[in-house]
Amino acid sequence: MPRIEETSLPGVGLRLDFTAEDGSRIGVVHHRTGRRELFVCTPEDPDVAVVSLDLSDDDSHALSEALGGSTVIENLMDLQQRVEGLAIDWLSVDPETPYAAKTIGDARIRTRTGVSVVAVIRGDEAYPAPGPEFHIEASDTLVVVGTPEGINTVREILTAG
Repeated sequence: MPRIEETSLPGVGLRLDFTAEDGSRIGVVHHRTGRRELFVCTPEDPDVAVVSLDLSDDDSHALSEALGGSTVIENLMDLQQRVEGLAIDWLSVDPETPYAAKTIGDARIRTRTGVSVVAVIRGDEAYPAPGPEFHIEASDTLVVVGTPEGINTVREILTAG
């Protein structure tokens, strides 16, 4: 499977592309404005696009569907259902939480619920596998894994303490 390369384009956005089996470069530029541009470059000159298309949100979703994107989602959902009782959720940390500026350990999430915090998303940064000493901040998103009941309890803990 080809490796997707990411290239930061200062002032523009992010370029994601890969080399196809025939040597062509295929990719998308995600502009900071939200615009997406699909491009194809020949093997002879990987920096000059021979095809360039602006994609709307609807175009992007339709192309993803045509390329089998929904099949990937279905396979992930099937895998989740095969792991009996497993749930994954993204919990937003409200600014009024009693645990803002406290640690994951202070909240005793795993001890009280059996749920694991597997990542914290803060702005554009992801912090995988945070330990109990990791400080929770308002507006963080906690990625948690456990039982549905345990995750609901974590939601309550983050809200009420």
